Amino acid sequence: MSITIQLEHVKLKLGGVLILSDVSFSVTKGEYVSIIGPNGAGKTSLLRCLLGMYSHCGTAQINGIESTAYESRELAKTISYVPQTHDIEFPLSVYDFVMMGRYPYLKPLSGESRRDIEAVENALEMTETGFFRKRTLRTLSGGERQKVYIAAALAQETPIILLDEPGTFLDYRHQTEVMKLLKKINTECGATILAVNHDLNSAANWSDRLIGLKDGKVFCAGTPDEILQPDPLAALFDTPFLRKETLVPDTRGINICQNN
Repeated sequence: MSITIQLEHVKLKLGGVLILSDVSFSVTKGEYVSIIGPNGAGKTSLLRCLLGMYSHCGTAQINGIESTAYESRELAKTISYVPQTHDIEFPLSVYDFVMMGRYPYLKPLSGESRRDIEAVENALEMTETGFFRKRTLRTLSGGERQKVYIAAALAQETPIILLDEPGTFLDYRHQTEVMKLLKKINTECGATILAVNHDLNSAANWSDRLIGLKDGKVFCAGTPDEILQPDPLAALFDTPFLRKETLVPDTRGINICQNN
């Protein structure tokens, strides 16, 4: 299978602080890979290196081309990005926001083409967001808004989608709907997905492979069955884990309610 994302010895410093010290892994076409790990491990920064936002050492290639070497519109035709949305609001209708996903194809002073409209309508249909196309983003629930962000990425028609915490701040129902949607995009549209995910059980349920990042390095990598075990998780998060029906942090010995 062809490799769509290739990272080799990626190093990144921001403000004099070493964020990524030595990251190497690859993602093949059509894979769904989740990046897990503790806060501060460099997960979001890694996505931004792939988006060409940060100048870095080492190699971060998309389809064999260094991410920083792409012209911005060409990169936007290759890879789309769904960020964390909890602190982002736009005074736009759902339809207009999803149409913004067509920006790599839109030309100045020209209206939307038939192809642009078709791409937006297809994205709205697949994400089941068309029925509130006239509503503004700020009137939507967190789950509805996340689906709209994914619709904009779909309208962009890229073969690769990066996501940063797609289930953040969503209740279980909406998180499940969003993750099912992403898996549908992965399997039915053939999109390659690389997502940062703090929810271990969600990452295990939907991903083909997990990559554990710690201290700016790849700490572990493998299938969900290989990684979501008490020993590797305890080493990754420096926290003991118990295996029950699902994996949960071990809170034995921790006094939750302390008396003053």
